[in-house]
Amino acid sequence: MAAETETTYLGVTPPISTSVSTEREKEVTITLMDELRRQNMFETEDESQLREIVLGRVAQLVKKFVHKVALLRGLSESAADSAGGKIFTFGSYRLGVHGPGSDIDTLCVVPKHVTRDDFFEYFEPLLRELDGVTEVAGVPEAYVPVVKTKISGIPLDLLMARMTLSAIPDDLTLDDDNLLRNMDERCIRSLGGSRVTDAMLRLVPDVQVFRDSLRCIKLWARRRAIYSNVNGFLGGVAWAMLVARICQLYPNATAGAIVSRFFIIMYQWCWPQPVLLKQIEDGPLQVRVWNPKLYPSDRSHRMPIITPAYPAMCATHNVTESTQMIMTEEFKKGADIVDKVIVGSASWSDLFAKHDFFHKYRYYLQVIASTGNSDLQIKWAGTVESRIRQLIMKLEYVESLTLAHPFIKGFDQVAYCLNEEEVRAIAQGETSPAIAARKKEDVEGKEGAGPVYSTTFYIGLMIEPKQPGSSGPRRLDISYPTIEFTKQVKLWEKYDESTMGLIVRHIRSSSLPDYVFDPGERPPKVTQKRTKGPGKTHNTSPDMPNKRQRSSQSVTTDLSLKQAENGHAAPANRVPVSEAPPPPPPAMKEHTDLKTPQLPFGENVGVVTGVLAAQ
Repeated sequence: MAAETETTYLGVTPPISTSVSTEREKEVTITLMDELRRQNMFETEDESQLREIVLGRVAQLVKKFVHKVALLRGLSESAADSAGGKIFTFGSYRLGVHGPGSDIDTLCVVPKHVTRDDFFEYFEPLLRELDGVTEVAGVPEAYVPVVKTKISGIPLDLLMARMTLSAIPDDLTLDDDNLLRNMDERCIRSLGGSRVTDAMLRLVPDVQVFRDSLRCIKLWARRRAIYSNVNGFLGGVAWAMLVARICQLYPNATAGAIVSRFFIIMYQWCWPQPVLLKQIEDGPLQVRVWNPKLYPSDRSHRMPIITPAYPAMCATHNVTESTQMIMTEEFKKGADIVDKVIVGSASWSDLFAKHDFFHKYRYYLQVIASTGNSDLQIKWAGTVESRIRQLIMKLEYVESLTLAHPFIKGFDQVAYCLNEEEVRAIAQGETSPAIAARKKEDVEGKEGAGPVYSTTFYIGLMIEPKQPGSSGPRRLDISYPTIEFTKQVKLWEKYDESTMGLIVRHIRSSSLPDYVFDPGERPPKVTQKRTKGPGKTHNTSPDMPNKRQRSSQSVTTDLSLKQAENGHAAPANRVPVSEAPPPPPPAMKEHTDLKTPQLPFGENVGVVTGVLAAQ
């Protein structure tokens, strides 16, 4: 890459202000750090030492893995000994903003005689044999192939990059762009995390202020449920780049001042220009310049935030219209709160208030992925989650559906079933009190009994209110998006209908399971007698409280589970999924022949067999 332009500032533009923070901003910085400590954002010295020990063991294991593969390739013992292998950390751990329980993003760099297939064929078994390892799950088909593991209670995501070197020296660094020559695309993507992280640390004027500010923003984004790249929000890299850019614009500000200006600027931006940390120039490797006029595909990015290391990439390509609307609203709320913090009428704890996702909407979609094996469930649930964004984008085109709001994580459950009927119920999201109370030892040794692992994802649905004076029924058909989603997920090359279950269904807010709420958080359910005549309610606002409890109903993709091929019930550890019906014709909003049951209690919005119907 060409040398940096000679300037007296970092970034693509001069700072907005080089003034030091005011006394008030220094005061709120102190209170901010106190609040972050109360929120348990810093790990103890013992926890830090444990992480270093775990990383040291992983580093030795990588060398052992490279040595083993070298011998399998016919290299001499001396060549295998000198082949090396090295790990690099990136993400929150490398940035120095990790907290208790955070995972460690780790890159395993190997020489040219080691292939990606070797990483999953030989490294995974070596990892399983390591003392203290409790989980290992490789996902070779991911966009960035990864092995997820937990060692001594520390979660790690292990990526691999194959260099074009015959040996990996212990003093190797990754900042030289020429190292990327002749590397395959997936290895370049794997290297990107470490290279981008190091570039950010070089491009901020004060590393400690950057770290303190980023801790605050990451905590806020998690509490407000907008921290998830896979679900269309921003991931850790994007949040870090935004904070780094604000630090460039105010190089002499304290963390409290950076956070305050962050929300104001984010709400004002939303989003006229790509966010760059430094000028991207053509160099020896012809680094791509971010230019929507030259690269039409760039126009599809709604909130472009561009990585500062080669190859320049958009870190926010998953953002959808719905998630952009949600984040914009959160920026506005955050700006209002920090304004009050500065003047002393609010505290930092107000900024970190928990989201209201499970109180906000009247209707939700449940996407339930299930299997009978814990390791398989990690891969299957991850595959389903990676496709949720496609469902959101399809829902955005449905008339009268104003917002499709995905929650940032899935909820994992394990149920111990005695028969196929219970397996079927769990796979479709129905858990009886008897199943919920059952433990592992209750099913051990019983024929046909076993565990069912499920992960449930939620999407909040905001429906356009019925216009005043309008009459007659409204129809909102969401069957096409859900059917297309299930078809797309089942195109996964490792999909097996005999062992993997997938259900998409709707539920009312009153039917949400208890596990989505913290203890004492769930509002009491209020019942109301059925009224007749003019007294009926016609309110469709998702923000209004629910008046009645109503059981959930399945979407059209929620069909009966198939029996095993021999005509008998499948074993409890095999969770099959039914074939979805063929998709409707393109004019899906004109289904006048679909019959939907009359909605009770005069409700004028309901989700039935994949159709939202309003009287």
